[in-house]
Amino acid sequence: MKKNKYWLVFLCITAAISTLSSQATVAQPPAGAEQFSQIMTWVLGIGGLTVLLIGFAFIMKTNQLLYNRVLQLEAEKSGTPLPEEEPISVQDAEDAVRVSYFSKLWGTTVPIERESEITFHHSYDGIRELDNKLPPWWVNMFFITIVWAVGYMYYYHWGGNGPSSSEEYQTSVKIAKKEIAMALAGKLNAFDESNVTAVTESSDLMEGGLIFAGVCAACHGKAGEGLVGPNMTDEYWIHGGGIKNVFKTIKYGVPEKGMISWQSQLKPDDMRKVASYILTLKGTNPPNPKAPQGIVWSETAEADTTKVQKQ
Repeated sequence: MKKNKYWLVFLCITAAISTLSSQATVAQPPAGAEQFSQIMTWVLGIGGLTVLLIGFAFIMKTNQLLYNRVLQLEAEKSGTPLPEEEPISVQDAEDAVRVSYFSKLWGTTVPIERESEITFHHSYDGIRELDNKLPPWWVNMFFITIVWAVGYMYYYHWGGNGPSSSEEYQTSVKIAKKEIAMALAGKLNAFDESNVTAVTESSDLMEGGLIFAGVCAACHGKAGEGLVGPNMTDEYWIHGGGIKNVFKTIKYGVPEKGMISWQSQLKPDDMRKVASYILTLKGTNPPNPKAPQGIVWSETAEADTTKVQKQ
């Protein structure tokens, strides 16, 4: 009896927690029904938990009365008095008679000492089969789940109050796309001047050109021919050419010469795009180019210089 109680308590608590968890993670309905949906979520969760607790209390009371009734009948049949530690009052006996209908509905298992009465005559390899009923706690929970399923189907499918499986799926897809976009955005900006690489896609270079026109053209000219700042179209570089050097110059700026740092205004990916665009300006020969400044730069020359510095 106690074992059945523990199992039933566990199942009731598990069902309640599962219900409340599913309601807490359900997709949000349209804005017009948001408040109603929140109210129904709590009503359904609290109401379901209340029903489970009431059902649990009723089942425990019924089973206890039936158990006491069985003890009383066995004591009367054998002529031995009941143990003092488990007395049965007249009220309990009357209650047991009144719930006889539920005894037939829910069923009771046969005690182990009486299993010989329900053993089939056939056997297989010495194994005998019992014609026993399902455990009462299992049957009780089976009927409770049926009642619960009716309410669930009405709320989510027939009544149209909760989101359907299709709506939850569409919402999950939207959330996943946002998470993927955020992850990609973080990956796109997870670099610096030490590992940046130039972009080659026309769409990225076009974005870089727009950024150049918005923030760089005032000093370097619309075509990169150079105004206050140096010419971007020749082979001469003051602070080094190549994607890493240009990216670094854009990121940290050259304060002593009036160029500000752009790292607080541009994302790393945007600085990479504009740096890549600047590299495409080499050899374009715009009108009225500014005189060369700095030294001729090449990847090989920089690599040799870096190697000598390290040694």
